[in-house]
Amino acid sequence: MIATRDLLVRGLLAGLLAGIATFFVAYAVGEPSVGAAIAVEESAEHAADGHSHSHGEDPGETLGADEPAHETVVPRSLQSTAGLATATVVAGVTLGGVLSVVSALALGRFGRLGTRSTVLLVTGLGFLATYVVPFLTYPPDPPAVGEAGTIGERTALYFVLVAVSLIVGVVAVVLARRLAARWGAWYATLACAAGYGVVLAVAVALMPTYDEVPADFPATVLYEFRRASLLVQLTLWGLVGLVTAELAHRLTVRGRQDRRPTVLADA
Repeated sequence: MIATRDLLVRGLLAGLLAGIATFFVAYAVGEPSVGAAIAVEESAEHAADGHSHSHGEDPGETLGADEPAHETVVPRSLQSTAGLATATVVAGVTLGGVLSVVSALALGRFGRLGTRSTVLLVTGLGFLATYVVPFLTYPPDPPAVGEAGTIGERTALYFVLVAVSLIVGVVAVVLARRLAARWGAWYATLACAAGYGVVLAVAVALMPTYDEVPADFPATVLYEFRRASLLVQLTLWGLVGLVTAELAHRLTVRGRQDRRPTVLADA
């Protein structure tokens, strides 16, 4: 058996490496769509300002008496480099730690699955339950999309769906393990997967939906942003899972070698 602490250290290392690699993917794939969305928002604001000026409004009148004329804004050059790198590294290390602990608890509980297969299975199920299902219901929106007044409610609903998906997924896995002895692994997996899908479909149908994309917002920019978001998360989860699986496998092999009895030749 692998000690949880040993696997945790390797999971954190895998998360660090995955976070660094994900930064380059996010910068190359995600930043262009973010920049395009910001440009759309700025052009809309300029058009609105021009419309108000054409009606003789003084822009200074819209400011409150106590409202500062200038606000401190983090430049986009810093957001898209140091800020993005910090976010991906923190996300990678956190994800690596969580997946390594869950994988350590799952080892030996999935029949004949080896160390690599168990880690990859945990990673795949986690990605499906905590990202793919919520993504299909509440896909991410770029800047300039979404009402500011509903952002709190939309965020809460997103995390509620993540929690529901994760809880139902864990119950489905536990139930599949128990039914495998009676029905066989194949039929137990199919039945529990179908049950997971039905329960999530009902939960999604009961939850409110939001469609706050402006009618004039470019569909291409929206599609590229969501595609980039999915690719970034797939990169992060995939690399964390693959690296952790390989490091865990090597840890298992080393543990077997350490436990192998030493045969001394007779003098």
